[in-house]
Amino acid sequence: MSYMKKDEDADQTMMKLDRTQVFQDARLFNSSPISPRRCRTLLTKIAVLMFTGEKFPTNEATTLFFGISKLFQNKDPSLRQMVYLILKELAGTAEDVIMSTSIIMKDTSVGSDVLYRANAIRALCRIIDASTVQAIERLIKTAIVDKNPSVSSAALVSSYHLLPVAKDVVRRWHSETQEAASSGKQSTSFLGFSSSGQAHSISQSNYMSQYHAIGLLYQMRSHDRMALVKMVQQYGAAGALKSPAAIVLLVRLAAKLAEEDQSLRKPMMQMIDGWLRHKHEMVNFEAARAICNMRDITDAEASQAVHVLQLFLSSPRATSKFAAIRILHTFASFKPNVVNVCNQDIESLISNSNRSIATFAITTLLKTGNEASVDRLMTQISGFMADITDEFKITIVEAIRTLCLKFPNKQAGMLTFLSGILRDEGGYEFKRSVVESMFDLIKFVPGSKEDALAHLCEFIEDCEFTKLAVRILHLLGVEGPKTSQPTKYIRYIYNRVVLENAIVRAAAVTALAKFGVGQKDPDVKRSVTVLLKRCLDDTDDEVRDRAALNLRLMAEDDDIAERFIKNESTFSLSTFEHQLVMYVTSADKNTFAATFDVSSIPVVSQEQALAEERTKKLTSATPTLKAPSTGPAKAKPKGAAETAAATAASTQQYAEQLIQIPELKAYGTLLKSSAPVELTESETEYVVSAVKHIFKEHVVLQYDIKNTLPDTVLEDVTVVASPSEDDEVLEEDFIVPAPKLATNEPGIVYVAFKKLGGEQDFPATSFTNHLKFTSKEIDPTTGEPEESGYEDEYQVEDLDLTGSDYVIPAFAGSFDHVWEQTGANGEEASETLQLSNVKGIEDATEQLIAALSLQPLEGTDVVLSPSTHALKLYGKTVSGGRVAALVRMAYSAKSGVTTKVTVRAEEEGVAATVVASVA
Repeated sequence: MSYMKKDEDADQTMMKLDRTQVFQDARLFNSSPISPRRCRTLLTKIAVLMFTGEKFPTNEATTLFFGISKLFQNKDPSLRQMVYLILKELAGTAEDVIMSTSIIMKDTSVGSDVLYRANAIRALCRIIDASTVQAIERLIKTAIVDKNPSVSSAALVSSYHLLPVAKDVVRRWHSETQEAASSGKQSTSFLGFSSSGQAHSISQSNYMSQYHAIGLLYQMRSHDRMALVKMVQQYGAAGALKSPAAIVLLVRLAAKLAEEDQSLRKPMMQMIDGWLRHKHEMVNFEAARAICNMRDITDAEASQAVHVLQLFLSSPRATSKFAAIRILHTFASFKPNVVNVCNQDIESLISNSNRSIATFAITTLLKTGNEASVDRLMTQISGFMADITDEFKITIVEAIRTLCLKFPNKQAGMLTFLSGILRDEGGYEFKRSVVESMFDLIKFVPGSKEDALAHLCEFIEDCEFTKLAVRILHLLGVEGPKTSQPTKYIRYIYNRVVLENAIVRAAAVTALAKFGVGQKDPDVKRSVTVLLKRCLDDTDDEVRDRAALNLRLMAEDDDIAERFIKNESTFSLSTFEHQLVMYVTSADKNTFAATFDVSSIPVVSQEQALAEERTKKLTSATPTLKAPSTGPAKAKPKGAAETAAATAASTQQYAEQLIQIPELKAYGTLLKSSAPVELTESETEYVVSAVKHIFKEHVVLQYDIKNTLPDTVLEDVTVVASPSEDDEVLEEDFIVPAPKLATNEPGIVYVAFKKLGGEQDFPATSFTNHLKFTSKEIDPTTGEPEESGYEDEYQVEDLDLTGSDYVIPAFAGSFDHVWEQTGANGEEASETLQLSNVKGIEDATEQLIAALSLQPLEGTDVVLSPSTHALKLYGKTVSGGRVAALVRMAYSAKSGVTTKVTVRAEEEGVAATVVASVA
């Protein structure tokens, strides 16, 4: 017992080291005779200081380095190992370390003691520089193929670290590295100590040098993709490598190659699939994880990986179960239908004694389960919430947050659960995750608003986190006045003015003011005014200033007050972030001479911001892959991530561009701009894309053109855009040509059309497009285009103007409500389609969302069943009329996806036009 107590005291002493005192004690290295035990203790203290972040100044590091170098006179092997460990770390700070090269090289020779030869190689490679690498080239090449695996691994890892300073020299060691990777050493030795303190060698079977060799080969060949492919194929063959860690590196490299080059996807996926059946679990898990993390993975490709992970769920080893369920938990975020087959095995893990495994099991079931199983799962969760750490509690809360958005009908039970755990003990991150989940319920599930606000009011009565209290007060100020009984929230808010710190009091004053603006009940407004006047005597300046400002605004007209106090519009945060990054990271030295122009950031409504936020929460785990084009370029579907906020942002950016053109100023406000549509392939002579701009009474086509022909200039470039002869719905107004297009310089041509049916018309047609221009060759002697050229024309693909071009995605709290209202006040159109060119329902869902240009509601953009699905969409026309769409899909392997699209719209002709955009 006394021995253990002594060790604890020693540990405490070690953690309270003083750098100055340790440096003064280093005089011990100059003593004679040298005491190996005392020197090892002092070296250990130096190691603790460096490995805990302490930095020795250059002069002290240099003194220590050469003082420690004197210990080479002692032959104690354990001391010699500690000497190399510390010298290696000090080499980066000390000066003139190159002087010790000759001393260290003596211990790197073949005849030196194997116990510290590897450490000597590591230290030597840290003290040399680029100019002296060639002097040790022969030594390192010999060490790489040494029979002792510890020496071989030390040389390989040191070569890895030498690459940045001597890349050309290290690449000459390619054949030796290949030999090390192919052979591998079956036994390795390391230094051990007997109970009497006597050092001796311990042997252990491994092939770690293969792992280090594969890593070095990858760095040598990283610039050559085909060389990497050959390496994966060569060493990925059965029996080529014995080290599971080396094979894991090959799995990761194969996955990287498959994602970077579509032509390599099939062979690399076949190799990864083969590694799923490797005899070592480490390789199985890495292969399964690589497949599950692959972007655009199909259900068929993922099924084998899921099957392998399912087998590990019943493993007797807890680590295997944990690894398998953690991968399935992540994969279930965007492929729940594939993980469904494991649900029975996952349910058996809920009662596992390891709470980490049980937590991942329950959260995975929350992602893969259906609406009917929610209540049962919530009951099981409540049983072990008190036994797990905050980290796993947050994981559960995040899963429940996603579940709230998918199944709004279950909001009552989820809200009860969230409010219950909000009262439990926990840190800031845990409480924040619960509060954020309740915020989402309030935003996206209107029926839960008042109950959720009541729970949050109770929470801030005893909230120890200022940040959370401020956020909740802001939400109460925004949502409280909209409820049926807004006055009941005023008491909770004013309590914060009386009881909290200055930051919370200031937030409470602002929240109070929102209850007094636009209030029809004069008693409520008078009460709010009285409470704000009391705040004028507050001890904090900001609280008093806010109270005074809000009182002044409340005394003005309601329109002015609401503009300042209740304005819920916000910037498009994605665009704002991008513009700020571009401003801060600009290479132009004069960038900061001008202030950041916030007027260039598009402003979106609260509905649009909520729609963007909700889609991100549901789709953030879904990977996407931008594959290279292999056929005629088409407009790429944007999927569910193309939200109302993104549409508003792109429209705002185009509006600023179009307003600079005098001919378009008379058209008024730009209502909507489409995504760019590619009309040619990227390898053609003239690369053309088009954007459709919708105005009140006009349609403008913007053609972005790039001339890729070398030594050629195009002048007076125009586009003849002809609507279909059968559709006399548009009349050409004018064309704005591009005066000159040099090689690889973009230009823009505008073609404007007037709607013949007036502003309430939504014309749909197809345009044939011909480029017309004068082509002139450039004189190589003068570099100027020749005077005379020849007129030419170039036809590109047709451009379709469809009903979806007049629709803007919008968010609504309840789809059933807007569906009934739109049907009662408008018209309906439907169409049944057979989609044979899609991979499945998930792919069809993404393409239909993009084609209809509507916002998915109630989480229906996330597909839970591979056989059937109902997609609920909502938006508004450019003139403000509501549009709702219900899309029912059924999948079969023979016929593809059978789809019935039903659209309801308030304005005449819109429903049929929108349906036609899909047909």
